[in-house]
Amino acid sequence: MTPIRLFLCGDVMTGRGIDQILPHPCNPVLYEPAVRDARLYVALAEQMHGPIPRPVDFAYIWGDALAVLEQAQPDLGIVNLETSITTFEQPWPDKEIHYRMHPKNVPCLTVARIDCCVLANNHVLDWGYSGLLETLQTLDEVGLAHAGAGANLTQAQAPAILPVPGRGRVLVFGLGSTTSGIPREWAAADDRPGVYLLPDLSEATAQRLAQVMFAYKRPGDIIVASIHWGANWGYDIPDQQIRFAHCLVDAGVDIVHGHSSHHVKGIEVYHDKLILYGCGDFLNDYEGIGGYSWYRGDLVVMYLADVNPDTGELLELRLIPFQSRRLRLTRASPEDVRWLARQLNELGNSLGTWVELPDEHHLSLRWRSTKTFQPMQQ
Repeated sequence: MTPIRLFLCGDVMTGRGIDQILPHPCNPVLYEPAVRDARLYVALAEQMHGPIPRPVDFAYIWGDALAVLEQAQPDLGIVNLETSITTFEQPWPDKEIHYRMHPKNVPCLTVARIDCCVLANNHVLDWGYSGLLETLQTLDEVGLAHAGAGANLTQAQAPAILPVPGRGRVLVFGLGSTTSGIPREWAAADDRPGVYLLPDLSEATAQRLAQVMFAYKRPGDIIVASIHWGANWGYDIPDQQIRFAHCLVDAGVDIVHGHSSHHVKGIEVYHDKLILYGCGDFLNDYEGIGGYSWYRGDLVVMYLADVNPDTGELLELRLIPFQSRRLRLTRASPEDVRWLARQLNELGNSLGTWVELPDEHHLSLRWRSTKTFQPMQQ
């Protein structure tokens, strides 16, 4: 049995300041209360850590992460793409923050060999329905699968179907929750584009969702529920999220891939299935923005999950930390890796998980398995 290896991460925001350093920047005009030019976010990052060349090549923003991916050789890469890809100029009204990347900059996604972009988030319609439709068209043109948004409800509900030759398929469903700030009017309908928006996080909704998911499932498929939920800051995991994730796993979901938090949150392995409650951001232009520094949002994590292709059970999870500097990812220092380990051990205490440090560059998750108890390492 050869495991299926997934590269998972949280928010990949390649718009605004990052878009401005890429070869084909959008019009930099913004409609934020305090910032009217996207280039200011580049200037803030430069003030913090030094000059950023312009334009950079498409690989620049991924930095050291590309070499790690090349070595790890994941079968599939799944990210939450938290930006619209459009040149449309009319922002969504009465919304303070609008992200967009120029369609000609989409090679910054393909260079990292991403296979699926989850779109059910609170920024994919920042530039309206026209911006969403251009986003979908751009991803389709370069062969990037997507899930969680569409030209109508049927398309938004449909999974990205990702084959793994000789080992089956991975089905990725993109799901959005209003708890992450998604406006209710962004919900896709039979006659309206939008995102696959959950009405709530109740057990009844989880059961209805499972029915939708299993209409697409074949024997041997791995199901990933990728959910944009919760606040940007804070380590607490609401009880409703835990209950909802457990209901999904009980119904047959193999991985719950949660995102929206700007920093890493606790990890659970429930009935030997992986639940990431908050992956933290992976790429963004927040460098140099003040506030919430104690959460260390500059430390980001690549999750490499090996799952059993026959059962969907988690076999191994490696976490590779990076730090965002000059709008690119660099290897986190050994000191920062140890800091992250302490945080994850504290956060995982109530979830039955902890991490070990095989070396100074990555962490390995350990958990109390429902099948084979793994003793806590002192």
